[in-house]
Amino acid sequence: MRTNVPEKLLKIIDEIDEQGQASLTRLTVLKKWLERPKRLSALALWVAARAVSRKGKTSGAAGILFLEARTLLAGLDEITPKLNRQAAQRLHDRLRDFQHEYKNQQWGLVRIVHNWNLLLIEEALSLYLRHGQSPSHGYKLAADYCRHYDPRYGESLNGPSRTKLKEIVRFMFTVEALEDDRTSI
Repeated sequence: MRTNVPEKLLKIIDEIDEQGQASLTRLTVLKKWLERPKRLSALALWVAARAVSRKGKTSGAAGILFLEARTLLAGLDEITPKLNRQAAQRLHDRLRDFQHEYKNQQWGLVRIVHNWNLLLIEEALSLYLRHGQSPSHGYKLAADYCRHYDPRYGESLNGPSRTKLKEIVRFMFTVEALEDDRTSI
C-alpha cells in the first residue's frame, strides 16, 4: 500500500541540502509507515543486511561475527523475511557479549561500542526477535543507521546521512510495490 512517508524522507534530504543537517527526530515519520504488519521485521533485517555489507576491514572475532551474520541474512524475502529464530538468538547473544564493555561516567554507565555496524546488527536482531510490534524501536534503529557525527552540527542527519536516507526510501518503495503485487494476486 502506497504511503507519503518516502516523500517526507526526501524532504529531510532537501533540508540537509539547504541547512547542512536535520534533526534525528525528523525520522519519527517512519513510525507511521512501520505500523503496517511485517514492515518492522523487514526494515530491521534490511538494516542488518546493510550493516553487514559495510563491514570494512575487519578480522578476528568481529570478522567471524560478520561472516555469521552474512550467512544468516542471505537470501531473505524483502517483505516477509523469516530467520531461524534460534540461530538469530544465538548470533544476537554473541554480538551483545562481544561488545559488552561498560564505563562508569559521571552521568551513568555508558556502553563502549567498538564496531558500530555490529551494534546495528545486534539492534536489528533484537527488534526482529523481541520488538516485532514496536514502531518506536524501528524508528530508533533507522536513526542509529542514518546518524552521523559532524563537529559543525553534532550527532544528526547530515551529509553522509543523505545516502542512507535515499537507501531507506528505495527500500520503502520496493516494499510498497511488492505489497501491492502480492495483494493483487
